[in-house]
Amino acid sequence: MKKAILGKKLGMTQLFGENGVLIPVTVVEAGPCRVIQKKTVDSDGYEAVQVGFGEKKEKHTPKAMQGHFKKAGTGYMKYLRELKLDNSSEMNVGDEIKADVFAAGDAVDVTGITKGKGYAGPIKRWGAHRGPMTHGSGYHRGPGSLGACSTPSRVMKGKKLAGHLGVEKVTIQNLEVVLVDAEKNVLAIKGAIPGPKGGMVIIKDSVKA
Repeated sequence: MKKAILGKKLGMTQLFGENGVLIPVTVVEAGPCRVIQKKTVDSDGYEAVQVGFGEKKEKHTPKAMQGHFKKAGTGYMKYLRELKLDNSSEMNVGDEIKADVFAAGDAVDVTGITKGKGYAGPIKRWGAHRGPMTHGSGYHRGPGSLGACSTPSRVMKGKKLAGHLGVEKVTIQNLEVVLVDAEKNVLAIKGAIPGPKGGMVIIKDSVKA
């Protein structure tokens, strides 16, 4: 990838375009991110950079990670992610990546962890049909038939049943950057992105652009 940055989802709002059209946007606090470690072909077999985002207290940082951050001299970071950038070889430990790596009009892919919705039934989780809601029916929101009786005498793999919903890694592709505020390290991205307010997201240039 050519460029990428870590950020925190702040919420949604709306902006007006030049022609007066209302644009729904998600506001993201993008960076600043610091390079914590540099991966090279000689030592690791590939080129990449490990970047950190968000401040963290020393008492909340494990001893091993404290040594990792002290070696880099960057302070303690809340989030660490490895990015395989095209210019990884040109970057050094301590370098900063700010929101101005992107510009208005850029196409980006945004990756985040979706909201957790707990234990959900097949109707909410998979969009299954319900049974009749009349008084005579004794079956309303169940999973339906679980399979045949004597053959194969088991529930088939892939049967859509109740279970944990959400908290999945999701990438939304080809979103447009509407606004870049370099001073405040803020990006406004058109449309919705995965995750709750305050959730960490990875913004990178779109693979479909």
